[in-house]
Amino acid sequence: MPLPPAQALLLTSRAAARALAGRIPNLPVLAVGEATAAEARRAGSTTLYVATGDAQALATLATSVLDPAGGPILLAVGRGYALDLAEILRGRGFRVRRRVVYDAHPARHLPEEALLALRNGKIGSALFFSPRSAEVTLSLMRDAGLAAAATSVEALALSARVAMTLRGLPWRAIRVASDLNQNALLALLGPAGQTGEPPPS
Repeated sequence: MPLPPAQALLLTSRAAARALAGRIPNLPVLAVGEATAAEARRAGSTTLYVATGDAQALATLATSVLDPAGGPILLAVGRGYALDLAEILRGRGFRVRRRVVYDAHPARHLPEEALLALRNGKIGSALFFSPRSAEVTLSLMRDAGLAAAATSVEALALSARVAMTLRGLPWRAIRVASDLNQNALLALLGPAGQTGEPPPS
């Protein structure tokens, strides 16, 4: 499906950038974070601005580099995602053309290995990159009857918003990364986390 005309393209995830591989228009691209920016480069983008990791930061970046009078902005998202970002941008005077470029389907159950590890108290830390991933994990743990297993797990959150979502279970502790990027989150794991691979998105 052709993308509509716009003054800039906003990407809220690596998945959105991957979905547009070979189709990214010759427009300035604003990426939510470094991982999304890297994916956008691989997909063909050459003019990039990079925010610090969440929707609020992306909205702030858009406000600083774009002009509401310059035309609509194109927001490429997964189905059901970035509705709040679109509203923030509209509240700042932008015309937003929100286009769904991929579908994201949450898992229906935890993997058997994860269930076994939780039951046996073998998971010391869990990383959460978004409120959505935290929400899905909490739901799956409750459905599996493993809400109490959270007491042995330290939950590591990318942002305060993610941490707020995590409060629905009795984790051993909830810690928040010092900055809105993957390296800051991995740093909470100590030296072992410094060489971690990027998570799928």
